[in-house]
Amino acid sequence: MKFRVKLFLFGSLSAAFIALQWSGPTFREESLKGMRVLVTGASTGIGEQVAYHYARMGAQIVITARREHVLKEVVKKCLDLGAQKALYIAADMAEMADAERVVEFAKEQLHELDYVVLNHIGPSPYGMWDADVDHVKWLMQVNFHSYVKMAVKALPVLEKTNGSLIVVSSLYGKMCLPFGLPYAATKFALNGFFGSLQHDLAMKHSNVSVTICTLGLIDTESAMEKIKGYIDMPAYPAHEAAYQIIKAGALRESEAFYPWYTFYASLFRDWFPYHRDQVIRKVYKYQP
Repeated sequence: MKFRVKLFLFGSLSAAFIALQWSGPTFREESLKGMRVLVTGASTGIGEQVAYHYARMGAQIVITARREHVLKEVVKKCLDLGAQKALYIAADMAEMADAERVVEFAKEQLHELDYVVLNHIGPSPYGMWDADVDHVKWLMQVNFHSYVKMAVKALPVLEKTNGSLIVVSSLYGKMCLPFGLPYAATKFALNGFFGSLQHDLAMKHSNVSVTICTLGLIDTESAMEKIKGYIDMPAYPAHEAAYQIIKAGALRESEAFYPWYTFYASLFRDWFPYHRDQVIRKVYKYQP
C-alpha cells in the first residue's frame, strides 16, 4: 500500500513538473544580445558549446581554461559566430589567486557582468576509489573552492546588473553513484553551497539569481572515454546541454535538469531507496 501511495505521489509530482515546463516563461535568444558573460572551462566540452551559443546570440564573452592555445581557437570561432566581443584568459583553478583574477579580468574587459557560468572541472580517474585522499583535496579545490571564490568576487558585480550566476553540476551531486567518488564529493558540495546561497540571497532581497544545472551523461570526449566499459547508456549532445544551461540562466530558474531522466532520478533517489540501489548496481558494471 505504501509503495502505491509513493508511486501515485511520484506520478503527481512528475505531471506537475511537466505542466510547469509548458506554462513557464518563454526564452528569447535575442534577450542575450550584448550581454556580458564569463564562461569557465570553455576550452572544450560543454563550456566550449556554451561559449558558441552565447556568441551566436550576439553576447560579449570572456572565456577561461588552462590551455591558452585552445582558448585562442575558441575565441576566433566565437567572433566568427557573431559575438560582439570575445576574449580569453588562461588560468589554473587549483590556484585561488587565478580564480579571483579571472573575474577581475572579465569585469575590466567587459566593464560589467550579466552572467557568470561556472563550469570548469579538474581531471579525475573513473573507477573504484583508490583511497587517494590528496587527490580528493586537490579536486575539491578545483571543482568547489574556486567556484566559491569566483562567486564571492562576482556577486557585487552581478548585483549592479541584476545578473545571474549559473553553476553547472551533475546527477553525481544528487545521487550517490559508483566509480566517481572524488567527483561526486565536489558536486554534492556545489549543490549544498549554492542551493543554500539561493536562500540567503532571496532572504536579503538580492536581485542576483543562482541557477544550478544538473546534468546527466553528456557526449563530451572526456566523459565518453571515462565510462567505457563501466556503463552502457545513451549520452546526450553537449551542444543541447549547453543550450539548456543558457536558457535556464536567462529565465532565472533555480534549478535545471538535462537530459530528462535527471529530474526523475532525483525524485527516485529518496522515494524508492531499495529499488534505486538495485538499478544503480545493474546499470554500472564492475570489472575487477
